[in-house]
Amino acid sequence: MKRIKRIGILTAGGDCPGLNAAIRGVGKAALGRGIEVVGIRDGFLGLIDNHTLPLDRHSLAGILTVGGTVLGTSRVKPHRIERRGRIRDLRNVVIANCQKNGLDAVVCLGGDGTQKNALRLSEKGLQVITLPKTIDNDVVLTDTSFGFDTALGIATEALDRLHSTAHSHHRIIVVELMGHRVGWLTLAAGLAGGADVILIPEIPYSVEQIAKAIRRRSQMGTNFSIVAIAEGALSREYAARFRKAKLRKSRARSEAALQRVSAELADLDQHHTGNTLRLSRELEQRTGLECRVSILGYVQRGGTPSAADRLLATRLGTACAELIQDRVFGVMVAARGDGAQPVPLDRVAGHRKEVPLDHPWIAAARAVGTSFGD
Repeated sequence: MKRIKRIGILTAGGDCPGLNAAIRGVGKAALGRGIEVVGIRDGFLGLIDNHTLPLDRHSLAGILTVGGTVLGTSRVKPHRIERRGRIRDLRNVVIANCQKNGLDAVVCLGGDGTQKNALRLSEKGLQVITLPKTIDNDVVLTDTSFGFDTALGIATEALDRLHSTAHSHHRIIVVELMGHRVGWLTLAAGLAGGADVILIPEIPYSVEQIAKAIRRRSQMGTNFSIVAIAEGALSREYAARFRKAKLRKSRARSEAALQRVSAELADLDQHHTGNTLRLSRELEQRTGLECRVSILGYVQRGGTPSAADRLLATRLGTACAELIQDRVFGVMVAARGDGAQPVPLDRVAGHRKEVPLDHPWIAAARAVGTSFGD
């Protein structure tokens, strides 16, 4: 069996803390096994445009604690990229460039979109292996993804700091956290940071139920509240409209019908923009309390990775190098307890780890009196 001599490594999708720790983990462990390592710039775009750089022990030194990614990233999809005014499938270009660079395999670090793109390249014959990264923690079949713990610490600290302002001014403060499709980050930060209301995409909310919970606190002598809301949290009304539109999309039998319902979903998404501000105004009207909004945004994705994320990224990265030497490809390296386990990409790509409604974190939050607006 041919020995693996040279691999490429890329980071794709949104940046997050722990990417450099993972690059270092894969790189140093691979070099220690006599495998050359090539960095691919700007995600899958680098595989298309053939932008690479050598990674040796010197270039991997000192990056463990650095946020972001030294390789750069992008959201380019090799099977669907705009070139010369046309949408093209450039997977064959990717394969050719890998052969040109003598790459026996490619390591892809990323979230759900990266897992899907890696699977598509695997189906074209490229030997790929992936690692799960995302602050949303929504990659399936892994205990957790690196980036999540750091973002959780940042979000929790923000909630801690906002408590003093809310208490001093007798206000409601609505804090918007990342999480377009899932609520892991908002749920965990809300629970750890003592939020009075937690709103996540998995539990559609009623504005009146939120207002009722806040008024109840006022009646009990507590004239401030913290509302932690995921950017993708939906009111019951909008959740119902989204469900109906998605059902129509799944049943569409013509291109025209598919385009109509896709446009409807895009309109709903567009109208959902600014949802946190609308919620703030409604709560102010219904409770009589001043309401302020704090949107954390990209702050959650930046900065030095936590110790837990450095450990996780290094553990998965070194396990990845071992799997490469054993010629195990077409898999994601998943965290399992204190170890790691390869999971077939076709079981990961296209799936999303949502918060189960019976999750212990939800039960714990309800037990301490937290409202989910339901």
